[in-house]
Amino acid sequence: MSYEIIYYSEALQAEILALPVGLSGRYFSLTDRMQLHGANIGLPHTKAFGDGLFELRLKSSEGIARVFYCTLIGKRIVMLHSFIKKAQKTPIHELRIAETRMKEIKNANTR
Repeated sequence: MSYEIIYYSEALQAEILALPVGLSGRYFSLTDRMQLHGANIGLPHTKAFGDGLFELRLKSSEGIARVFYCTLIGKRIVMLHSFIKKAQKTPIHELRIAETRMKEIKNANTR
């Protein structure tokens, strides 16, 4: 059974689809792999942040982007937050957005 990719919101899905061509191509290539093999396809493509939060690492000639995601029961991968990376270290603000959304999604799925 393959994994299903869903989005935190339609706005996030539109934001990801609006990434520059090279980054969006990389996104689709990696998410195709994730649908077959699961959420953690390993470095340099994904990085685990702990507590079920992962980062999809996109890089192309246009720059670097990150997409945070988590997994849910039933082989579902939920894309939580994306941003264009401008500094070496992931900004704490971006990480907090993803963590907040992950908690919201997981709480909604335990009811």
